[in-house]
Amino acid sequence: MRVVSELIELPPGTVRRALSGLPDARGYRVRVVALRYRERLHLSAWTDFEDRTITLQVPQPFFPFGEVVPYAARRRPGKGMKFIWLTEGVTFRTPREVLRFLYLHEWMHWYLKERLGKKSRAETACDRFALWNYRRRTVSEVDAEQALRRTLT
Repeated sequence: MRVVSELIELPPGTVRRALSGLPDARGYRVRVVALRYRERLHLSAWTDFEDRTITLQVPQPFFPFGEVVPYAARRRPGKGMKFIWLTEGVTFRTPREVLRFLYLHEWMHWYLKERLGKKSRAETACDRFALWNYRRRTVSEVDAEQALRRTLT
């Protein structure tokens, strides 16, 4: 995995160790940059398919913080396209947890586009995959397929 980090606190070797056990986005470089925030810490990352780069932003300075992660939606009974979002509150205690969560979310975008040839905009599937797996030691494509089917075994 090719890693570039602009953060002194997270050199490339540390980032590689934090992401070990996670699937590789072959052909893509992982970039770690600072997230400067004004009011509250939050998650931020993106995949640039033209530049073949996954950028992960780690809040600086880092403090433990919570985030509400939407992982699915259910249609509300009645007329129209109204949904009830299913969410889970997550507390990120370390930069390592943030790196793993963001990488898995962005890797799923990569997997959808580069491996499956689908549109890469399935945000809830990407969040579900990251949510279910960022604390696990190893993660594989089988786990990605489970997240797409919305089944956890």
